[in-house]
Amino acid sequence: MNNISCDVAVIGSGPGGYVAAIRASQLGLNTVCIERENLGGVCLNWGCIPTKALLKSAEYINFIKRSGDFGLNIKEYEIDFPKVISRSRDVSQKMSNGVAFLFKKYNVQHVKGTAVIKIKDVIEVSDSSNNKTDIIKAKNIIIATGARPRMFPGIDVDRKIIITSTEAMIQPKVPKSIIIMGAGAIGVEFAYFFNAFGSEVTIIEMQDRLLPIEDAEISKELERHYKKSKMKILTQTKVLSAILKNGVAEIKIQKKDGSEETISAELALNAIGIQANIENLGIENLGITVERGFIRIDNHLRTNIEGIFAIGDVAGPPWLAHKASAEGIEAVEFIAGKKTEGINYRNIPGCTYCHPQVASVGLTEAKAKELGYDVKVGKFPFTASGKAHGIGDANGFVKIVFDSKYGELLGASMIGPDVTELIGEIGLGLTLEATAQTIFKTIHAHPTLSEAVMEASAAAWGEAVNI
Repeated sequence: MNNISCDVAVIGSGPGGYVAAIRASQLGLNTVCIERENLGGVCLNWGCIPTKALLKSAEYINFIKRSGDFGLNIKEYEIDFPKVISRSRDVSQKMSNGVAFLFKKYNVQHVKGTAVIKIKDVIEVSDSSNNKTDIIKAKNIIIATGARPRMFPGIDVDRKIIITSTEAMIQPKVPKSIIIMGAGAIGVEFAYFFNAFGSEVTIIEMQDRLLPIEDAEISKELERHYKKSKMKILTQTKVLSAILKNGVAEIKIQKKDGSEETISAELALNAIGIQANIENLGIENLGITVERGFIRIDNHLRTNIEGIFAIGDVAGPPWLAHKASAEGIEAVEFIAGKKTEGINYRNIPGCTYCHPQVASVGLTEAKAKELGYDVKVGKFPFTASGKAHGIGDANGFVKIVFDSKYGELLGASMIGPDVTELIGEIGLGLTLEATAQTIFKTIHAHPTLSEAVMEASAAAWGEAVNI
């Protein structure tokens, strides 16, 4: 049994946990990070990073299909699907190894095992055989245990035919057909991936559109592209049950009019939300407050128990890696006594890496109006972008929302080529309280996709010259 004393103990090494641990050590705090699996958590190993590798392969497949448009007549090609999967796993492993390197560089002690908080400043760690290995006495504890796919009664996930996103990333072959339950970011990304490789894709969504948290016009544009790609989309449709029957996934659904139908596919993906990993941590005995299945925190990520913090997915939405990282830095800087302002949750970008890509930050037009703003909205279509035509991807648009009184930037929603890269300009603009004029008076390089941001801003004030 090892006895360890530290200033900060972080439970979990995902994008919240490992960033918190490194920043804590940079600030001179003796830091330990406890992780029972691979460093990097779900994001690096089973989420953000490996899925982007898969989606890049899907993008290349779609390019090959239309390569003739570029004067490249690629008539014969072979798909090595196991290689697609193994490349994704290789990328993941490299990133996990990178976290291990950073821990050594910044003197973060990695303790492998499962953590249980015994009392508010003591953590007990056990190995995979449930043998006690470490007792860690910590002045501060940060819970960064993440989340997992939510399970629902009646959806019988067996991880072979009715699967989660984890199994979707390591399929041995392309399924002939797949039903995707849920049209959030995870659902639409895997829909794009499997459709690109030839699967018959059906998307089921209980709400009235794809990506229901995004701007309605963005959802409509994405649905148009998905239907053009021959995907079947069933919105305002509820999943009543999902069972394995005769070797296939059988899904019973209820449509808007109340009628019921049963559909089937070779695979079914459960992408209906997530739930926090809060079990067996010891938080019940400590009296840590949980609301709607997630740990309640204040603006400095403190729980109701002094010295215990929670960050990332375990602390509630938005369930995004970069949000977790920001919270990790906020928590440890607060612990270190630095002056902090808390997290501005309005200014957290959301990105979906399907094709066309979707990105947003700040307020949508509907939300801004709901909050009482009198708004001006500027839109610029990529059909008017020379760069977009040059790269052969002139689909989608940039939509930016401003307060009409002062011209203050309120938010933006985008769909189109590489918009997940363009959204950073809007995020910076929100932080600096930019106005429409400061954006469109800033000279943007030509030809670039980023000109769409300038042009959309000018359009809101009736000053656009290219539409």
